[in-house]
Amino acid sequence: MKTIIKTLIISLCMVNFMSCNANEKKETKQLAIAETKAHNPNKQFIKVALLLDTSNSMDGLIDQAKAQLWDIVNELSYAKCGDEKPKLQIALYEYGNDNLNGDEGFIRQVLAFSDDLDEISKQLFSLTTNGGNEYCGHVIQTSLNQLKWGKNEDDLKLIFIAGNEPFSQGKISYQDAAKQAHKNGVSVNTIFCGDYNQGIATYWKDGADLSHGDYMAINHNHVTTYVATPYDDKILKLNHKLNGTYVAYGRVGKKKMALQAEQDTNARGYSEANAVSRTVSKSSHLYLNSNWDLVDAEQEKDFKFEDLKKEELPEELKDKSVLEIKAYVKNKRLEREAIQKEIQQLNEKRRLYIKSQQKEDSNGLENAMIKAIKTQAKDKKYTW
Repeated sequence: MKTIIKTLIISLCMVNFMSCNANEKKETKQLAIAETKAHNPNKQFIKVALLLDTSNSMDGLIDQAKAQLWDIVNELSYAKCGDEKPKLQIALYEYGNDNLNGDEGFIRQVLAFSDDLDEISKQLFSLTTNGGNEYCGHVIQTSLNQLKWGKNEDDLKLIFIAGNEPFSQGKISYQDAAKQAHKNGVSVNTIFCGDYNQGIATYWKDGADLSHGDYMAINHNHVTTYVATPYDDKILKLNHKLNGTYVAYGRVGKKKMALQAEQDTNARGYSEANAVSRTVSKSSHLYLNSNWDLVDAEQEKDFKFEDLKKEELPEELKDKSVLEIKAYVKNKRLEREAIQKEIQQLNEKRRLYIKSQQKEDSNGLENAMIKAIKTQAKDKKYTW
């Protein structure tokens, strides 16, 4: 009997230890049962809804978002929940633009939650600015109601809203929207584009406080600067090799491969260092393309080579047998893994070099977001 009791106690402790966000107020037995049913380490997510003011004065903000996307993604790729690495989903809204529908609060969902990093980049680059009315409460409530936030309490659920007009504008109360967010386990982080004290006076801090989020003020017109490193050229050459490991298939394969190349070009349009940051993102576990790339698709549990149709395959595989296709994809996967590993190794050296060269952090969008994410991630037992 003592042996049985001891075994049960050890089992309960093990389940409790594995939880990333254990509620210590619950009884141990109830906690263990709940986590056994709900906790799936492969379903852990960091969910970020980015709500950007696209009125006339926000060109600098949009430019920062485009320029700093890959550095933000890279920082999130280092996050861990226990021994697991959570997946990332990003949603994008624009608000305060006269080109948008006034009856809907001058708000547009640009992209629902997505893990397609190329598509996220594409949509960011599609944003343009135009004068309008900025209704913060309205866009927050809309994102809460439209997006699939899920019910996993271990997920990190964050809204980042950036703008420079009073937070209290519009028919929908920002207080009600922030309280709804808090009730749903979503933190609202407010980023005022301007003077810190002016943001407080116009209720941006209050909007964050009501949902236990962070309030920040940034210089949205600050031009993103980069530190060139001795490792940049090597990483960019590896990017070219990395692209060669993708095996496009299906109806969207060629289109998605073209999109990949397009976003490489967009990143390089800002600077060589930004293109390097994108390459690093492409070498991480967050860059997945199973809907069009056979190498990624093969890793999906419901994927079967036997289900592939000849017309879905690239030219080099159309006349191959299933065994030959499997062998081809396996070789590409091994090649990719080796390239990704080399990129990650070079990036570790690159990060140390940048850290040694940077004098201080700027108060731009990237640093504001990363600081808030890491602060709130501690409560969910996430580590870096």
